[in-house]
Amino acid sequence: MSDTVRRIVDKRVRDPEAIAEAAANRVRAKSLFNSKGRTMIIAADHPARGANAVGGDPLAMADRGRLLDRLCIALEHPGVTGVLATADIIDDLLLLGVLDGKTVFGSMNRTGLAGSAFEIDDRFACYDAESIARMGFDGGKMLTRIALSDPATPSVLENSAKAVNELAERKLIAMVEPFLSTWDDGRLKNDLSPEAVIKSITIASGLGRTSAYTWLKLPVVADMERVLASSTLPAVLLGGEVKDPDAAFAAWQEALALPTVQGLVVGRSLLYPHDGDVAKAVNTAVGLM
Repeated sequence: MSDTVRRIVDKRVRDPEAIAEAAANRVRAKSLFNSKGRTMIIAADHPARGANAVGGDPLAMADRGRLLDRLCIALEHPGVTGVLATADIIDDLLLLGVLDGKTVFGSMNRTGLAGSAFEIDDRFACYDAESIARMGFDGGKMLTRIALSDPATPSVLENSAKAVNELAERKLIAMVEPFLSTWDDGRLKNDLSPEAVIKSITIASGLGRTSAYTWLKLPVVADMERVLASSTLPAVLLGGEVKDPDAAFAAWQEALALPTVQGLVVGRSLLYPHDGDVAKAVNTAVGLM
């Protein structure tokens, strides 16, 4: 067990109120953006959905000590503006004192476990708008998969709309991550064709009583100019697992030039790069901006 984990466990056992105290005393970010006018958020909410695999290692993200060490390296970069994660990880980072001056986005729905028969039924069992506001965070993120043949989809949309409303009432960002998804041989797959992404954007953009605080978290796909022309909502680009870093970085850079794009929300590809150099991968991504 690493010293980092030992310190966290000791605090959790002996002083559980230290998490709330750390949140209350945290220095909040002055802006959503870095010095280049971009947002650069590190995503680490994958484990809560059972999605621990990176490359050929099915449990890469399940080693909490290694994940926290990598997150701390990424958050040290001045161009990184914040983090997106579930409460367990954000609480760890609060106890480590590494979130001063960073934006924090709470992941709200993680019950659509990877590979499950109920994956589309992604209920809100993590952060809610009240807790995000109470902790002094900047917004909440919701995965919103739309499977036209699955009867659970209306509930997914209804719950996402409710979260959009509750966040907007508190003037907090609702980061909606929509996908048009289909069942294929018992597995839920996201359709990444431009037409499917456009349809998901137009559906997600209309959720809630107001769109004033809604941002979209979107994959980089072919024909991004046409894709992003489907909405005026601010957008951030997600990374996903990258097999060809050079191609991915080039695609991000091209999409970052489009008017609605505000920055990147990237997780595994920066925290677990092929060469193992987290600092280098983060520096490269920030340099694209």
